[in-house]
Amino acid sequence: MSAQAELAAQQAEFMAHVMADALALPSGWNARFASGLDIYRNAYRTRLVEALRDTFPRTVQWVGDEAFAAAAAHHLITTPPSSWTLDHAGLGFPEVLGELFANDPEVPELAWLEWAMHTAFVAADAAPLTRERFVAATAGFAGEDWAEMRLIFQPAVQTCSVAHDIAKLWNALKQDEAVGDYTLAQPGGLVVWREGLSPVFRMADRTDAEALALLQSGASYGEACSLLADRLGPEEAAALAGSLLGQWLADGLLVGVSV
Repeated sequence: MSAQAELAAQQAEFMAHVMADALALPSGWNARFASGLDIYRNAYRTRLVEALRDTFPRTVQWVGDEAFAAAAAHHLITTPPSSWTLDHAGLGFPEVLGELFANDPEVPELAWLEWAMHTAFVAADAAPLTRERFVAATAGFAGEDWAEMRLIFQPAVQTCSVAHDIAKLWNALKQDEAVGDYTLAQPGGLVVWREGLSPVFRMADRTDAEALALLQSGASYGEACSLLADRLGPEEAAALAGSLLGQWLADGLLVGVSV
């Protein structure tokens, strides 16, 4: 084994011991080494939990510090970080919260929003497509061109279906007035993007959010219109498709179009 490979193996073994309390210590380690590892392990996990607190402050506020700390420790043990930066420590955490808070489904939805806002902040820059540029780009379109058109969204755009008014909960937490039930009468959606350097979000109709997510996956504008038609009927779908396109342009979600 080369010196580089041996060093990599030693580093991997050390991290395995940091993450797993019950793992047998390497041969030759004495009580002093074991005590030092305990100190290092505690400091390492504490820093990671603090990183999660910084990323999910409203989730901490909603579930309570003790419950959040337990969930964070579970996440870090079951899915230890694999990135060089603490910014990625929360990857997969909303899904873990979905398992741990199965009876409180607003918790993973709130955490999803915080993670989406976190990742939107560091997403790649892209100049929004103006209405004038959109009109110029589509000026020569025939009917089939509109059907085959693909919309290109800014990298920060993310969508999620939700069963709770997460925007209302978010604002209530901001005012330290969050109490009660935030369940929506009908399932809705969340849309996250970035305006300049600031991550922003809004609630959306579930069908609107699903159409947006479908287009982000690479589907054509015609396929999105078909989705709307299946849900609403042809006439209402046509009106809504145009309205949504106008809103996405106004919000700065689009950066280009292609056929």
